[in-house]
Amino acid sequence: MSPRHALLSQDEQIVRHMRTHFKAILGNTLAELILIIVGVFASIYLPTEWAPYSHEIVWAIVIVATFPIFIMPFIRWFTTTFTLTTKRIITRHGIINKKGHDLPITRISDVAMDRDFIDRIFGCGTLTLQTSADDPLVLHDVPRVEYVQVEISNLLFNDIQGAIDADPE
Repeated sequence: MSPRHALLSQDEQIVRHMRTHFKAILGNTLAELILIIVGVFASIYLPTEWAPYSHEIVWAIVIVATFPIFIMPFIRWFTTTFTLTTKRIITRHGIINKKGHDLPITRISDVAMDRDFIDRIFGCGTLTLQTSADDPLVLHDVPRVEYVQVEISNLLFNDIQGAIDADPE
């Protein structure tokens, strides 16, 4: 969910709200699909003299295995968001305990993008935001990362240019 507008400062607008690319849970989705296929084959090919309990046990195992394989990663993916505003970058993640990080645009000194072969296929990448602090903010699996990098650079440049062009008082 995007941050409520009441939580934004005066004159701050949301430029882009996104979550990590679906690629982040693609492996979990495929594993869940394989688990369901195995459950179907087990139900079909188990000996009939084991019925009816064999089917119930197979599907109980499938349901229990679904939580760590798919449901928890999906919820974790769904609750991880990045929001770019005109003044800051807001990251939020967590299911029960929400954690977040707000990075003012003016604190960013370098915006770097990294896209490997798989990222290029899926149209995502890793964005590294360097600040004066030792630890950069690294955002993995950012969809359309090249556009986000340009947007951040434009916001950063416009803010610096606005400060340079401002009349000294």
